[in-house]
Amino acid sequence: MANEAEAAAENGAAKPKGKSKLLLIVIAAVVLLGGGAGGYFFLLSPKKDKADHAEVEKKVTAFLDIKDMVIGMSPDNAQATIGGAHVMKLHVALEIADAKELSAVQALQPRIEDIFHVYLREMRPVDLQGSAAILRLKDELMRRVNLAVYPKKVEAILIKELLVQ
Repeated sequence: MANEAEAAAENGAAKPKGKSKLLLIVIAAVVLLGGGAGGYFFLLSPKKDKADHAEVEKKVTAFLDIKDMVIGMSPDNAQATIGGAHVMKLHVALEIADAKELSAVQALQPRIEDIFHVYLREMRPVDLQGSAAILRLKDELMRRVNLAVYPKKVEAILIKELLVQ
C-alpha cells in the first residue's frame, strides 16, 4: 500500500509536469504563429505603401489662372464720413492636384469668379491688414471654391497679386 501511495503521488506530480509541458508548447506555438503573422504583414506592407506612393507620383499638379479682378470694397466706418472708396485688385491661381480635373474645374470658372466677387465685395481694407488676414482670406476663398467645384477638389489658392488702393 505504501508503494501505491508513492505511485499515486508520483502520478499526481507527473500530471502537473505534463500539463506545464503542454502549456509551454501551446505558448511557444502561439508566439511562433504571432511572430510569423507579424513578419508576413510587415514584409507585405512596404509593397502596399510603394503602390500608393506610385499612384501619388502619377498625378500631375495643374494650375488654373483666374483672370484679374478689380473689386470695389466696403467702406470703413471712417471712410463713410470722409467719402473715400477703396478698390482691390486680385489675381489668383488655383492649384489642382490632378491635371485630369483641370478641364472640369475650368468649366466652372464663371461660378468661381462669381463667388470671389460676392465675398470680396464685403471686405474692408482693415480686413486685409497683416499676414494672418491674408491667410484667413485664402482659407475662406479655398472653402468657397471647393464648395463650388465639388466633387472636384482644389488643393490651394495662390495669390499672385493683391493690391488695395
